[in-house]
Formats: sequence, C-alpha cells, structure tokens
Amino acid sequence: MIDSHAHLDMHEFDGDREAVIARARTQGVSTIVTVGIDLASSRAALKLAGEHRDIFSTAGIHPHEAASCGGKDLDEIAALAANDRVVALGEMGLDFFRNRSPQTKQVEVFEAQLEKAALLKLPVIIHCRQAHRELLEILVPWANSLDRKSGLGVIHCFSGDTGLARRYIELGFMISVPGAVTYPGAKDMAAVAREMPLDKMLVETDAPYLPPQPYRGKRNEPAYISITVAGVARLRGIDTDTVSRATAENALSLFRIPKKLEKGAPCR
Repeated sequence: MIDSHAHLDMHEFDGDREAVIARARTQGVSTIVTVGIDLASSRAALKLAGEHRDIFSTAGIHPHEAASCGGKDLDEIAALAANDRVVALGEMGLDFFRNRSPQTKQVEVFEAQLEKAALLKLPVIIHCRQAHRELLEILVPWANSLDRKSGLGVIHCFSGDTGLARRYIELGFMISVPGAVTYPGAKDMAAVAREMPLDKMLVETDAPYLPPQPYRGKRNEPAYISITVAGVARLRGIDTDTVSRATAENALSLFRIPKKLEKGAPCR
C-alpha cells in the first residue's frame, strides 16, 4: 500500500515519529508521500524523505498559508522541487470555507504554483474546499495549455460527488480517497469510491487529520491506510489486494517514483 498524502513533519508526530513510520511498514505500507504546506514544512518533509528510503516528499504553499507567501518563497519551493526525493508540487489550491487567507491571494499563489509545476513538469497536489467552481475556472485553461493530458496531479481528500469527480478525471487528474470514506454519513464520498475508475484512484490518510471510523477523534497515521483500502474494497465488492495493488501502481505512476529511488537515496 502507498499512503499518497500524509504530513509526517507536523508537531503531532514529534513524540513518536519513528515509531509511526515503523508501524506503517508493519502494516504493509511500502511508501509514504509526506506533503509540504509552506516553506518550512516543505523543507522538513524533504529532510524526512532524505532519511527514509520509503518516504518521498512534496513542496508547496497551502491556501491557508497564501497570505504570508512572497515571491522568494515560491522560488525556494521550486528550488526544493529540483531534488529527486520531491515528487510533486503542493499542497496547493483554494479554501473558501475557512478563508484563512484572502481569496484573491489564494488565487494568486495557486496560479503561481501551477506555472512552476508546468515549467518543472511535476504533478500537483490540490486542496479544494467550497471552491470547486473557482478551481475549475483556473485548472481548465491551465490543463489545456499543457502538452500532456493525463497525470497532471491529484485532487486530494476529494469530497465532491461523482459528476465532479468525472470532470476532474477527464481533465487529467486522479482522485484521492481519504479515511473519511469509512464514515457512515459520507454518502457522496462512498459513491465516488465505488463508481470511479480504479485506475484513477489514490488512497491517503492526510495524517494526522481525518482518521478512519475506528479511530475518529484520535490522531491519524499512515498505518491506518489499510482501513481505508478495506473500506474501498467493500464498497466496490472486490478484494483488498486489488485495491492495494491498483492504488499503489497509480501513485508510483503519477509521482514518477523511479525504481532506483524506491530502494532509497540520500537527500542531496
């Protein structure tokens, strides 16, 4: 299994980070992508990726952090992305639910990161909350300007309906299913996990957030990805190995993790 989106650098793991990573391995997690949300966390994520053969990282500015982001920050994010252990730009996007940064600034920083991703030819990890219309207004022309029509990135922790999922997939994105798919009330998410093409699906924990049903109210961690995989398998009426294998292959393909680096390489 591959946990395609976690935040291992966050303070919630300061007391037992190595034990968390070890538990994930014990549960059959072969790779973790730990995701940056600002310049400091992107540096910390890369440091972790350099210390563990089975961890890769991303670099990006989350919409919550857009207000404090300057041009030099974006240049340094792009510089971090030159490292072989960095497999995507993000987490980036729009969050018009919490609005922790002005919406105009969110759009500005998001568009700037998309431009850098296009130049670097890296996939993007996108956060969207209550802003899908605005997000698509930006993504459609951006996607159409590229010379590739698939593998553009992933809409992480997807919470829309099946129609919206199809639109993103047609645009060239994958859809990532979090542990919330196991919640009894997550009807739209369950429908997406059941009906979307398996070759367009990733699974993630978003640890330390969004723990699956058995751990609701507690800290999430990558070992719990097995619960999400089992939940998707039940919804689709297939075995867990099929879901594990397919979503792992999808993640390796999207993030272009070279076989030579799967076995580990030092952070340079």
